[in-house]
Amino acid sequence: MSKEFVDVLVIGAGPSGCVSSSYLKKNSVNVKVVEKTKFPRLVVGESLIPRVMDHFDEAGLFPALDKMGFEKKLGARFLRGNEVCIFDFSNKFGEGWDWTWQVPRADFDNVLAQEVINKGIDLEFETEVIGIEFNGTDSVTTVKNKNGEIKEIHAKFVIDSSGYGRVLPRLLDLEKHSKLSPHSAIFSHVKDINREEGTEGTLISFDIIETEVWLWVIPFSNGNTSVGIVGPTDFIDKLSENANTTEALRKAISLSDYYVKRFGDVDFLFEPQHLKDYSCSVKKLYGDGFALTGNASEFLDPVFSSGMAFATEGGMTAAKLALRQLNGEKVDWQKEFADYILYGVDVFTTYVKEWYTGNLQELFFYQPENPDVKRKICAVLAGYVWNKKNTFVRIHDTAIKNLAEFIKTEKQQA
Repeated sequence: MSKEFVDVLVIGAGPSGCVSSSYLKKNSVNVKVVEKTKFPRLVVGESLIPRVMDHFDEAGLFPALDKMGFEKKLGARFLRGNEVCIFDFSNKFGEGWDWTWQVPRADFDNVLAQEVINKGIDLEFETEVIGIEFNGTDSVTTVKNKNGEIKEIHAKFVIDSSGYGRVLPRLLDLEKHSKLSPHSAIFSHVKDINREEGTEGTLISFDIIETEVWLWVIPFSNGNTSVGIVGPTDFIDKLSENANTTEALRKAISLSDYYVKRFGDVDFLFEPQHLKDYSCSVKKLYGDGFALTGNASEFLDPVFSSGMAFATEGGMTAAKLALRQLNGEKVDWQKEFADYILYGVDVFTTYVKEWYTGNLQELFFYQPENPDVKRKICAVLAGYVWNKKNTFVRIHDTAIKNLAEFIKTEKQQA
């Protein structure tokens, strides 16, 4: 059996793995990436939020992405019947990027991976992790490539960015049920032949069918658009009696008065994919010699597109701490990694929960708008969930609920 020796092994070549490996390479670390699949590959998560731009920029990946001409996302629109709420990232509380992209992930992730390779990082596709053993912070990871060949990778640290593969949580028995109620999604892409000119045609939108059911519409610069339905798992399951995802998504689109004309008769570019009970969690985010990032650790809900932001936040943070540890510094992984990441997760978890209770929707559609409240909520939706100067970050667990109750009381009195 052949052996390799590296400083850091990164599992997964998605955005989190590319950010962490690129940062480490910039700092002269001997890093290797293994990826189970072959790129390009289909994956959900096409709507980004501005916080990810900080990570791509710091990792040196922004220029390669910027050349691709992906559709710019300047904000987001929420629809509920005749009510409309639009968030503009340039009008948010605090500092940070004012825009990001909405992207076909197969193309986006492939650009990232190829840029990682261009930087001289050893990235192996179609290589599966089948075992791992730790001796303190040192590890021996056993991998198998597409030809069935097995080898050992010896590393001083491992960053698991394996996404839904959740490699280390599975191998180390770290998986845990999410605190969120079970929701599922069905999505596909369409050739957007009925797309309107201008902003209407390119604006990412969320059409609320019921309090817990919503349709996403994410237009791409290539003329295609991602369309998906999200809702409680039992609702999604009932969209088709025989679990036909095409039938289910067609029925979901028919429920949208706003989008049925645009998408009701267009063909899907691939068989709609079903993501069942997608929220997940873990017992811990790190251990001796490893850290979990992105969907390998926590995945909440796609309603605010936070998935990639947490993935790249975790990837960048883990890479910086691993570098310090390799340099002989003492790292407090609980405080500097787990507590930090989980604070942001807790903030977004509150927003997801309050979205599904309807409280956050009360704030979104309340008229007349409160500009200060909207700017602070906008900053959260942009991913800046660690800025405790923002009231809606610092007291997230009570701010939304209390303000929503005030609005409901005011409506009743009126």
